[in-house]
This record gives sequence, C-alpha cells and structure tokens, in this order.
Amino acid sequence: MDFTKEMKKSYTILAPDIFPIHMYFLEEIFRLRGYNFKVVHYEGKEVIDTGLKYLHNDMCYPAICSLGQLLYALECGDYDVNKTALIFFQTGGGCRASNYICLLRKALEKMGLPFVPVISVSFAGFEKYSGFKITPSMITEALASFIYGDMIMLLRNQTRPYESVKGTSDELVGWWVKEISSRFSKGKGTSRAEIKENLAGIASDFHSVKRDEKELIKVGIVGEIYVKYSPFANFGLEDFLLKEGCEYMIPGVLGFFQYCAANSVTDYGYYGGNPLKKFIGSFAEKKTIDYENLLTDALKPYPEFVAPAPFEKIKSLADGVIDRGVKMGEGWLLPGEVAELIEKGYDNVICAQPFGCLPNHIVAKGTIRRLRELYPSANIFPVDYDAGASAVNRENRIKLMLAIAREKNG
Repeated sequence: MDFTKEMKKSYTILAPDIFPIHMYFLEEIFRLRGYNFKVVHYEGKEVIDTGLKYLHNDMCYPAICSLGQLLYALECGDYDVNKTALIFFQTGGGCRASNYICLLRKALEKMGLPFVPVISVSFAGFEKYSGFKITPSMITEALASFIYGDMIMLLRNQTRPYESVKGTSDELVGWWVKEISSRFSKGKGTSRAEIKENLAGIASDFHSVKRDEKELIKVGIVGEIYVKYSPFANFGLEDFLLKEGCEYMIPGVLGFFQYCAANSVTDYGYYGGNPLKKFIGSFAEKKTIDYENLLTDALKPYPEFVAPAPFEKIKSLADGVIDRGVKMGEGWLLPGEVAELIEKGYDNVICAQPFGCLPNHIVAKGTIRRLRELYPSANIFPVDYDAGASAVNRENRIKLMLAIAREKNG
C-alpha cells in the first residue's frame, strides 16, 4: 500500500524504539520535513505477548519485540488506526529483518487492519512511496544523530558507575537529548563545525560530574544490534550490571553503519557488480570516519574517558579472527568489537544473542575459541535472550561471568 502525499499531511508515522538515545534525534529529522513522526516506547510483557500473538512463535526475538511495539501501539488504542502508518528500518542483507515488512503486513491483516500503510526504509531501496522520501541531507543528518547519540551513550556508561550523586549522569543525558533535539528541529546542529562544538560541550559536561574513585569490574557488551542496545529487549542489562558493581561499554551505533558501508566495498572486490555501490560505500565510510575523528578529538582533553578505537583498527582486529566476507549475524564486526573491548581493558564480554538469530549464534560462538587463543585472559560469555526464557537463568549466567572476573582479579 502506497504512503501518499495526502497521507503525509494527516498521518502519524510510528517507529519502534531501536536505539534509546539516537531515536530522539531521528524523530526531529523527519519532523523537520513535515512528517508527523513518532517513536513508540512501549515495554513490558504485554508488548511481547502482542508480538507473539500476531507473529509465528519461531520468529526471531528482535522481531517479536520491535514489531510487537508497533502492533501494540495500534491495539492499545493510543492511535487512530485510520490515520496511522508504520515504518521499519532495514539493512537489506541476509538478516531476517529483511522479511520484517512482509511479516508486519501479514500481522496487520490478522488484526483486521490491512489498510494501515507500512513504510520500508532499506539500504537496498526495496520500495518507493509517493509521499515519503529519504533525501541525501536526511542521511547526513542521521549520521550526525548517530555520533551525538554515541557520544552521550559512551560518556554516560563511563560516568554513571562512578558518579558521587546518583542520577547526575542521567540528568545530563536528558539535558543534552533535549538540547540536540531542539537544534535539529530548527535545522541546526548538523554541520561539521556545530558537531565539533557540541561534542566538546558534551564531553566537558560529563567531565565535570563529581566521581568516586573505585575499582569496578569492566564489562563489554556486543551482539545482535537490537538486543545489545535496547533495554526493553535485553531486560535492562545495563542496570543489572550497574547493580552488580560493574562499569560497562557498548560499541557505538555509528560503527554498525561503517560496517555496512565497508561491506559494499568488500562485496565489489569479492564478487564484482555495480561499481556505483562500491563508490557510495567508500564515500560513506570516509564520511563516518570523519565524524568518528570529531568524537575522538573531543575526548582528548579528558584522559579519564576511554575513546573508541578507529574503525580501521577494528577491521584489522577482525582480520585475525574471521574473513571480511562473513557479513551475517553482525559478521566480522562482532569479533572486531570483542577484540577492541578486550584491548581497552573490558576483558569480560557479554555477547547478547537473540533466539532465532542463527547467523549471530554461528558467528559469535564460532569465533570465541579463536578470540580466547588470541586473548587468553578474555572472559567471553554468550547470553541468550528469548521472549519465554527464565530471568533467573539469564542473570545467573551473567553472575557466573562476574564471579570468574572477581576471582581472576583477586
């Protein structure tokens, strides 16, 4: 079903909450173009139950959660189903997410709502709509939103476990999310000079947070892109680690898009094909590396913060573990991020793996042995996430990892 120009004037477009910080900025990018764009933040058992109700139960866990949020938004009555459209973002690769749009449309038919438009935004450009368009300027602004979100996430995670006054870091997150969102809503904040200035301001504010000096277990979090970032999908993993006395680091969202861009270049080298895709991928990778350098430069005055490794470094770390032609289940990026975290001192690594994601299980579990050979001190634990899995089993597995870390640290 087409999303028409007339619909743009009166419809609300709902998106799932994939990245807790970054999505606020994406909202403003779409609203600036006249779309009534809304990210839904529904959580809890009722959302998962809705996903299970309308999707077949052997579908992957991220589908149950993310599509469940959209379906619950329609079922709970908060939105007029006659004036609502749904949107989903896809990478267009071998991930089951490439089929989410078909699943969503089938679920809407099951709900008796086949007239609700579904918009697919994909790197592969699968579908076109008369009333919805992604422009080059929107892509540039989206990249800016990712670097802002990554910076805020990175510094919150490194400040929150040490803050003297509890809640200070979260207050700073809220302030900067509102500030950057406000600038985006006015068409500002996305030039290179503005990004540089704002990143410096974010770093300075988090540096000013009063900290307690204490030794904490350092934990890295990698895995499937949705589960590792979404507190809803990973059942509040970050808060759990905080209660257990840990500092945790999650690689940035920008790295995943660098990975997708780099894969276009790799594919051309391996299989040939359209040179335009190689050119676009190479250009996008260079553009994101420039943003990455802005983040790193903003952190240089503050040695207490650990900056992410350059993307080229992550690629070289992955080369010692797996071929770059492996792209499914986060592919070579996953072992590259694990190696980066270990080298940064986060040698206790949780790999968040969703039920039904066969590629992620194969890549993650298949590379652990090689990673342990390269890093004998590494404490790498795959943790499975499922709609029906026991919280006790999941938390006990993480506690076992932390017990091993404490014993190792003496």
